[in-house]
Amino acid sequence: MIQPALIAHDLVRILGGRRILDGLSLTVAPGRRLGLIGENGCGKSTLLRVLAGVDEPDGGSVSRPDDLGYLHQEMPFDDVATVADVLDDALREARADLAELDRLGAEVAGLAELAELTEPPDGDSRLPGLLAAYGARLEQAQDREAWDADRRADLLLDGLGLGAVAPQRTLGSLSGGQRGRLALAALLVRRPAAVLLDEPTNHLDDGAAAFLEEQLRALPGTVVVASHDRAFLDAVCTDLIDLDPAVDGPVRFGGGYRAYLSVKRARRHQWERQFAAEQIELTELRRAAGVTAHRLAPDRGPTDNEKMGYGHRAGRVQQQISRRVRDAAGRLADLERRQVPQPPAPLRFAPDVLATGPAESDPDPLVTLHQVRVPGRLMLDDLDVAADERLLITGANGTGKSTLLAVLAGRLEAAGHVHRRPDLTVGLLTQDTVFDRPDRSAHDTYALTLGPERAERVPLSSLGLLAAADLDRPVGDLSVGQRRRLALALLVARPPQLLLLDEPTNHLSPLLCDELEEAMGGKGPGAIVVAGHDRWLRRRWQGREITLNP
Repeated sequence: MIQPALIAHDLVRILGGRRILDGLSLTVAPGRRLGLIGENGCGKSTLLRVLAGVDEPDGGSVSRPDDLGYLHQEMPFDDVATVADVLDDALREARADLAELDRLGAEVAGLAELAELTEPPDGDSRLPGLLAAYGARLEQAQDREAWDADRRADLLLDGLGLGAVAPQRTLGSLSGGQRGRLALAALLVRRPAAVLLDEPTNHLDDGAAAFLEEQLRALPGTVVVASHDRAFLDAVCTDLIDLDPAVDGPVRFGGGYRAYLSVKRARRHQWERQFAAEQIELTELRRAAGVTAHRLAPDRGPTDNEKMGYGHRAGRVQQQISRRVRDAAGRLADLERRQVPQPPAPLRFAPDVLATGPAESDPDPLVTLHQVRVPGRLMLDDLDVAADERLLITGANGTGKSTLLAVLAGRLEAAGHVHRRPDLTVGLLTQDTVFDRPDRSAHDTYALTLGPERAERVPLSSLGLLAAADLDRPVGDLSVGQRRRLALALLVARPPQLLLLDEPTNHLSPLLCDELEEAMGGKGPGAIVVAGHDRWLRRRWQGREITLNP
């Protein structure tokens, strides 16, 4: 069966008076895997919802395959539903295909037997229609690999780290990460013609992420995915669309994340150069168009030997001047009409420092841990964190990375020996960012938390973590990624001696992740400890690394 393409034409989506999508068009053919990237709030999730038909666009149209799968944030099941219930629902279509094939096959066999396997019985014209229906259903079952669906379900559960979860476990008893992985498995079991995923690698460890990449590359249909996971984008995507502002609107790049990086930088530089050149030309044309004949003409009286031809010569000069002014005005109007817009200032994570050293030089560690135990969550024999440490903590889900950060921060009591320097200042960025006053603007939250003097000395806008348009928005209206940026801004605006970051690249745009990594990895005062599963970050990490085991 020929799979249809996913096609969007001239999409417009307006939310809260803001134009999120503005005339966006795209085509994703079967076999192509399109990644959506860009800053938080640029419209990735909004575009997925419109493509999936969950939201209607305010303008434009979408042509989508009938068999489309969209990974919802929440599964449409109650907490009392079981893992088996979710899988049965996912397998329903494949089982229905097989049951219908059995029914049609039996009916065809019965008619053929009556006709002695050659001709349909007199007056019975059902056989051609039954054969056509059987052929269409057979092709659909083959596309869905229906005969392999139950085995595929077991394979997906195991590959996504759910193999040990009992089928009768209720959804309410699962963690958020487990529920997300179950939803992903249920979607992939179906093998729909088009798959739409929003941040699918959240809550996946290395093995599960690599398994998902393999599964998506093997799909014959269309894949559209919004992700901040740079390693995933590089491994899966055949194309990327950058939804950040560009001179000609959203730009499509062929290839994965590495290819995108080089082309993105080149296009940005080209845009900046074109804008600068046009501004110079506009300045010159405005000067030329504003010069009057009075300023340019030889407005003086005739000399004795010019008196006979003075009027003719003066008129000719005035005509030339007038023509030049008209030409300059025409070129000015044309350039003003077609000039490229000014490139928006990109978010640049640019703190002076992320952490600060102690007031006095001291060779002893900031924190020392020995035989630390948190029952059921963490077992660690020894760890020293030096005053200028750059430490990356890795390990599979559930090995205690977040727990270790909480112990280092002094927010969680643990058995064993824990020693911190007196008066040690610690900052912790947790995975879940919650603000007490969601109705308060980002700017006011920042100023009230830090105090007016510190907020004035280190303005929120100077850190490059929130766009100017978002500073006055209520915190509750910001995206998850934008709230994390605000929390990070509050930490680095008053740098602690020990900065602890839990999955800091989650919900950040790929380019901002690159800049954050550069800031974290550089030499400087203070200690920085990062807990993360981000494969791209780990490949580029220059400091010390420890791995926690179950």
